[in-house]
Amino acid sequence: MTEKEMLKLSIEEFSRIQRYMLLAEKESAVYKELKERYIELKVILTSSGINITELDRVKE
Repeated sequence: MTEKEMLKLSIEEFSRIQRYMLLAEKESAVYKELKERYIELKVILTSSGINITELDRVKE
């Protein structure tokens, strides 16, 4: 898998995780698990030089 493909998948997953987070109750176990993955993806994308300002709907 190329770096571009990996970044594309990470961006898609970041977007999908945020949709789920917006549907989940903030105090639920599901939300807490989603938030962990959200943070991981945010770090991956940011460290790869992707500006996630426009993509980040949760902003946590």
